[in-house]
Amino acid sequence: MQKSKINITMDQDLIEYAKLYASKQRTTVSEVFTQFILNLKRVHEDDPMQVILADPGFRDSLLATMAKIQSGETKWSSYDEVFR
Repeated sequence: MQKSKINITMDQDLIEYAKLYASKQRTTVSEVFTQFILNLKRVHEDDPMQVILADPGFRDSLLATMAKIQSGETKWSSYDEVFR
């Protein structure tokens, strides 16, 4: 999907929080907003993906994986290492 820019106006403290949050999550502010809007869209359109995300086992596994990534426990591999 082609990406475009959007300009938004926010309070400075929210901007700083968004930057801090994105940094702690090892992502970008743009990705934080993208995921937020996608979530709104899925809820509005009653996307079946919500059923998967609502499953407690999937949710627990996802949160555990996110915690490992954030703590630095995850060993990253290159594409060639994984798909050789």
